[in-house]
Amino acid sequence: MNPFAYRRAEDAAGAAAMVADNPGAAFLGGGTNLVDHMKLGVAAPDVLVDITHLPMDEVEALPEGGVRIGANVRNSDLAAHPLIRRRYPVLSQALLSGASGQLRNLATTAGNLLQRTRCVYFQDTSTPCNKREPGTGCSALDGYQRYHAILGASPDCVATHPSDMAVALTALDAQVVVQDAAVERRVPIARLHRLPGEAPEHDTVLNHGDLITAVELPDMPMAVHARYRKVRDRASFAFALVSVAATMALGADGAVSDVRIALGGVAHKPWRALRAEEALRDGPATEERFAAAAEAELAEARPLPGNTFKVALARSAITATLRQVHAEVLGGDGHGGPGGRGEEQG
Repeated sequence: MNPFAYRRAEDAAGAAAMVADNPGAAFLGGGTNLVDHMKLGVAAPDVLVDITHLPMDEVEALPEGGVRIGANVRNSDLAAHPLIRRRYPVLSQALLSGASGQLRNLATTAGNLLQRTRCVYFQDTSTPCNKREPGTGCSALDGYQRYHAILGASPDCVATHPSDMAVALTALDAQVVVQDAAVERRVPIARLHRLPGEAPEHDTVLNHGDLITAVELPDMPMAVHARYRKVRDRASFAFALVSVAATMALGADGAVSDVRIALGGVAHKPWRALRAEEALRDGPATEERFAAAAEAELAEARPLPGNTFKVALARSAITATLRQVHAEVLGGDGHGGPGGRGEEQG
């Protein structure tokens, strides 16, 4: 690990200014991703600006009915919070399906959103990687591809985003509160992360020095009926091959009046399944329509030779998750109510 300086800011704007003024500076929260990358040689910041002591560690109800989650709230605390378990159970389920208990006790809300890909080539500094070193090439194109993208990839990068939490937040239409050295702004989570295009080194739309201070969830009554399904190679401490976060509301006639679906493990960012949502709205909630919605979303999937199985896996996971949510809305347990098991395996 290379030497680095350590700083503590007095407030969020000061922290943002410290990082913005130094191209080699980085924020230090839980450190579960950054410190690993420093050890591997993937990251070598000159200065770490510690933000863990800033007052951003509360979960609070908002006057208009939503919930504000501070950037420093630990993943384990967020998953267990009564407001989240009662009103946004899909978020609790997603958090509990990620990492391990020890890591969840340390990882923060902002850090979870900003964690970088676990692509083996990104983490191996002996191999070419456009995300780590732009212009060197993408080793995954002719290499190990099991965990890589089937949607939205480019010739420059086929990596996937690893966060379970971000997938749930995408289905919940969350807003990310961002502070720079001068002003605060809000970024819809669907716009926070980028597809790789020709610049895969940029994971998000944030500028250097932008500090996430909170995440805000809207008032969403239908979110009490929601599920997170994660399909992975082992029961814990594994990243998603495919994951699905979904919530649904039915009208008086039993038709789908509203729906939110987001996918993980399939793209460079949490993937909002807008085509599937459109295919479902204002029609009957049937198994056939769930399957058709999944087909519509995956029509433009472009798998690699090593992950063609992901298309069928995603289709089944979407259909099964919608079936489960539908059962919950109708009053069945759907293999677990809103506060059910967080370790759901597809």
